[in-house]
Amino acid sequence: MIREITDSDFDGLMTLYMQLHDNPFPERDDRVNAVWQSILNDPAHHIIVAEEDGRLVSSCVCVIIPNLTRGQRPYAFIENVITDEGSRRRGLAKACLDYACEIAKRENCYKMMLLTGAKTQGTLDFYEKCGYNRNDKTAFIRWL
Repeated sequence: MIREITDSDFDGLMTLYMQLHDNPFPERDDRVNAVWQSILNDPAHHIIVAEEDGRLVSSCVCVIIPNLTRGQRPYAFIENVITDEGSRRRGLAKACLDYACEIAKRENCYKMMLLTGAKTQGTLDFYEKCGYNRNDKTAFIRWL
């Protein structure tokens, strides 16, 4: 099942995120709870998940960003695309990205942007098969 995150999905999402850049499972303190609630209450912030047998196995984030150019149409930013190692190559990440695309269309976005730190050809080919291209823009990152 592909759906948006709910409050009860915190532990499942954090477990999945542990496979993303070797993130540790965060302590559920006031700061983490405030960030979680901020995300849940933000209508422009969408965490999309694939659930199988009660377990989250894939996810991506889609944030809708207001914009003053392009006829004041917003754009969507995709981040944190992850699929559980044991569930890969089954179309789950693509299904999450397709769900994000439907959100972006519903919100009248004029484009979607996705950044990846992956360098493997298979991952880059996957994103191109999902409809993204690496030719139109150049991304620069400034880590803080």
